[in-house]
Amino acid sequence: MQDALAAHPVWVIVVDYVLGAIMWTLIGRAAMNIFLPEDSSFFFMRFFVRATEPVLRLFRPVTPGFLIDFLVPIYVAWFFFMIRFYLMPWLLGYSVMGMLSFPLESEIAALLYQAFNR
Repeated sequence: MQDALAAHPVWVIVVDYVLGAIMWTLIGRAAMNIFLPEDSSFFFMRFFVRATEPVLRLFRPVTPGFLIDFLVPIYVAWFFFMIRFYLMPWLLGYSVMGMLSFPLESEIAALLYQAFNR
C-alpha cells in the first residue's frame, strides 16, 4: 500500500479501488451466473445481483439490446476496465501504464507474492 501511495495521490487510489471493486463484482456476477440463475437463493449470488443491479440499470441506455443477459455484466465491466486502463492514466498525464499498474491489482499481486514466496 505504501508503494501505491508514493506513486499516486490518495484520490487516485480511492477512485481506482472503487472502480476496480465494481468491475470485479460485475465479473463475479457473470461467473456465478454460469452455475446459478440470477434468482438463486445462494447468498453470494444474491449479493452479486443486489450489488450490481444499480450499475447495470445505469448502463442500460448504452447496452446493446442484442446482448444475451449473461454477457451484460461483462460488457459493463469492460467500461470500468477502459476507464481504469485508459481514461485514468490520460487524466493523470501518464503516457502509458503497463501490466499490473492498477493500484488495486498491484496490491493483491504483492500480497500473493508475499504469501507464496516464503
